[in-house]
Amino acid sequence: MSTPSRNSIQMPPAGSNLPTNVFSTPINGISSNGSEQDPFDVASALGSTSVSSAPQPRQRKFKSARLVGEYEKPWVDGPRDKKMKWERWIFWGFIFVGFLGGAAVCYFAYASVSNLDYCLILEDNFKEIDEKVWNYEIQRGGFGTGSFDWTTRDPKNAYVDEQGLHIVPTLTLETTDITPDQLLDNYVLNLTTAKTCTSKEIDMCSIRSNVTAGTIINPVRSARLNTKGKKTLRYGRVEVVAKMPKGNWLWPAIWMMPDAELYGDWPASGEIDIAESRGNHGDDYHDGRDSLISALHWGPISVADAFWRTSGKHNVRRRDYTQKFHTYGLEWNEEYLFTYIDSRLLQVFFIKWKKGHKNMWERGNFGATIVNQSALHDPWSQTGRANTPFDEHFYLILNVAVGGTNGFFKDGVGNKPWGDGSLSAPKEFWMAKDRWYPTWGEGDTRGLTVKSVKMWSLGKCKNGLDRDL
Repeated sequence: MSTPSRNSIQMPPAGSNLPTNVFSTPINGISSNGSEQDPFDVASALGSTSVSSAPQPRQRKFKSARLVGEYEKPWVDGPRDKKMKWERWIFWGFIFVGFLGGAAVCYFAYASVSNLDYCLILEDNFKEIDEKVWNYEIQRGGFGTGSFDWTTRDPKNAYVDEQGLHIVPTLTLETTDITPDQLLDNYVLNLTTAKTCTSKEIDMCSIRSNVTAGTIINPVRSARLNTKGKKTLRYGRVEVVAKMPKGNWLWPAIWMMPDAELYGDWPASGEIDIAESRGNHGDDYHDGRDSLISALHWGPISVADAFWRTSGKHNVRRRDYTQKFHTYGLEWNEEYLFTYIDSRLLQVFFIKWKKGHKNMWERGNFGATIVNQSALHDPWSQTGRANTPFDEHFYLILNVAVGGTNGFFKDGVGNKPWGDGSLSAPKEFWMAKDRWYPTWGEGDTRGLTVKSVKMWSLGKCKNGLDRDL
């Protein structure tokens, strides 16, 4: 092998006093004397004698730089300290005031929740469907909402088990002898002839399917139970422990209607919606089953329903009302009405009757409303009460409707397969069965499950006993 050039980076120039670069890797691993060496042998590169014989530095004992004894502390004793003391006082003062303010808010919120006397008039844990308490409503006409279900007393649609009461919608073709062809054409359903219809209106009790007209037999059957004439309430509390159903276009409802329509046909005599929901998934339908709605319906005529002035909703995140049981409640008296979920502090809707308005006619501004070029008639003010029509006896209703043409399910939202204005809306709904039926939960999860119902009337019980239990 050849000797490394004097111009290489390993060797200093000729005549230079600079030492050889000991940190460089020897060329081809050959030392200056021609013998092979380990390119990583630093000791050889430096010279073994210099490494072993170099004097080792003496280790000095660690000495702390910490100050000892008395010395000045200008950051404590100087004028800046007074300012810092005030800053600390101001900071902790605001913290204290914040705690006081929070405590005051909590106290007044708690104090605002009334603690009135109530008398328990109904407690049903659903060991059976007690017909001393509950009525079946049987018809096929949609109850004024245009819903597509035919309500029955079939045990497949309403039954009890260890969980409580189940109200479950089923397909008509699965629970009757009606064939697919008959559902669409040339079949007469007459509940009056069958002596089962609970409505006095012919259209609510009978229908003939006709393929030309687009009318069909109700494609879905469900159930609707109420306490009319048996358990009613004029001021008091209601609590229903329930779990909502899962499935597109299902419409569960826990609500109340007047036992006697003292002020006229709906909505003149009022309606109280304690809890309503939609079975659609919240990702597919805004305000689906992750949303809970409460409202009052009232107005001198149906087209002037002012529910939008007296409604509220509560949405939950990353979960929905089909996943577990909740308590849906109502508290109602001459001063106020509110609905709540699980706790009276979690209110969905609240109204104080006299706040801002003398009566409901004034609250709705109906005096300035013209319908069909005519002024509206005031059915309420003559009572002199601020809460009329919500001053009469109401009964409780539990049901699961399917679809509808009253706008509860908005056109164009969530891939809705029918139009509210269509004369063949039920058929349009049915023809889209392959889209909505797979979304319905298995078994009773497609239904409203009610664990218990309690009703209390306002005031103490007579002789200290619960009334009529």
